[in-house]
Amino acid sequence: MMDRRGLLAAGLAAGLALPRVGAAQTAWPARPVRIINPFAPGASHDVLVRILGEQMQQRLGQPFVSENRTGAGGSIGTEVAARAPADGYSIYAATIGTLTINQHLYARLPYDPERDFVPATLIWEGANCLFVSAEKNPARTLREFIDWAKAQRRELTFSSAGAGTTPHLAGEMFKARIGVTAQHVPYREGSQRVLDLVSGALDFSVDNVATYTALHREGKLRAIAVASAERWPTLPEVPTMEEAGLADFVVPSWGAFAFPTGTPAPIVAKLAEEVRDINADPAVQRRFLAAGGRAVSSTPEETARFVAAERRRWGEVVRSAGIRIE
Repeated sequence: MMDRRGLLAAGLAAGLALPRVGAAQTAWPARPVRIINPFAPGASHDVLVRILGEQMQQRLGQPFVSENRTGAGGSIGTEVAARAPADGYSIYAATIGTLTINQHLYARLPYDPERDFVPATLIWEGANCLFVSAEKNPARTLREFIDWAKAQRRELTFSSAGAGTTPHLAGEMFKARIGVTAQHVPYREGSQRVLDLVSGALDFSVDNVATYTALHREGKLRAIAVASAERWPTLPEVPTMEEAGLADFVVPSWGAFAFPTGTPAPIVAKLAEEVRDINADPAVQRRFLAAGGRAVSSTPEETARFVAAERRRWGEVVRSAGIRIE
């Protein structure tokens, strides 16, 4: 079994082994396919999913239409996907949160990620990064941010796309590690939380690089440290958390395609094959990096093993943090 880094990197290798599924085995797709995305248009996951949808439409000759069903930390869109017909014409654009974290976080969910979905392939991996307002926050290093945060005579604030997302858990873990109090402020609209961080209405975010790329490039946001094992390709000047002085703080993000349970295996395999071929294209890899993600892929079997391991990992994180949403 591959470890996490090996599995995610595997998608970049053009020679990733995956049996071909010929037209004789399945005519899929014979009509438009919808991609159910549980997060808002313009969010990092949305941008990367739309790149893949565009590429699959070109390759397979049918529309792949993104359908955004937002809210409740991704649970609303996930329930829609879980209840969709298992005929191959509803792809679920899952994330680390919706497929592996929410089941541990929420007391009740309208779906069961283990029962209701069959994973097809990983599609992207991302890095979470500590961002602050370039104008309102004086910190330029992690040590300076910690000193600034501890000097404030108020409760700090940090944001995410919703309860149970990796930015939420990353923020909770981060405040506990550095020893400050901070209130989580969930947003349904991705652009608004970025603008509120720029204005100083929020104090910090430990969030996906892609969501903040544009305003970081404009100099309105400052990237302090990335919560990844290695420096991120589009932020080579930004140290990792460990390099900046906070050891063992690696909080990844990733996306995957899945289908409702019962979807024919040849269709699941064919989608994985198409993503494998698309994400091996250097031009697509550059587009992903420009949007803040790294293009990856995996076989359905590899994806299932990876997702199971992530569920165990995040279950332990949620329990240790004592986070529970009723």
